[in-house]
Amino acid sequence: MHNSDDFEEFEDDLPKSKTQVKEEMHALQELGKRLTELNAAKLAEVPMDPDLTEAIETMHRIKSREARRRQLQYIGKLMRKADVEAIEAVLEKHKEQDHLHLRFDRMAEEWRERLLTQGKEAQSAFFDAFPGADHQQLRTLVREANKEIANKKAPTNQRKLFRYLRDFFMQDS
Repeated sequence: MHNSDDFEEFEDDLPKSKTQVKEEMHALQELGKRLTELNAAKLAEVPMDPDLTEAIETMHRIKSREARRRQLQYIGKLMRKADVEAIEAVLEKHKEQDHLHLRFDRMAEEWRERLLTQGKEAQSAFFDAFPGADHQQLRTLVREANKEIANKKAPTNQRKLFRYLRDFFMQDS
C-alpha cells in the first residue's frame, strides 16, 4: 500500500502537463499585462531586465489590437526569465498604496462635506480629532469655499480645501 507522501514525491518527478504549462504561461502573461498598465514612475520601481523594460515601452506605442496581443505574448515569454516574486512584491506595494490613497481621498471628501455643511461644530470636531492641523488655513479655506457656494461660483476653494485635507491625512499617516 502506498502512502500519500510517496505519491507526492513521485508527482514532483513527473514533467508538467501541457495544461499546467499553459496556465503558468497565462499567469506570466497576465502579470506582464499588469506591468504595461503602470505609469512610468511606478514601472521604474519594478526590478526588470532591459529586454522586458523595452518590450513594455514598445507595448505603449503599439496601436493595432493584434500587434498588442502578440507583444503581450512576447512580454509573457520574457517574464519566464524575470524574478516574478520581486515583481509581484512591488505590484502588491503599489496596490496597497493605491488603496491607502483612495482611503485618504474618501476621508478628505467626507470631512470637506462635513466642514461645509455643519460649520463651527465640524471645525471643532476636526481640530479635536486632528490637533496638528493648521487652524488658520483650514478656517480660511472653509470660509472661502462657503462664499463660493453662496455666490454660485466655480468650486476653486472647495477643491483647495479637499487637497489640503487629503495632503494633511497623507502626511499625518
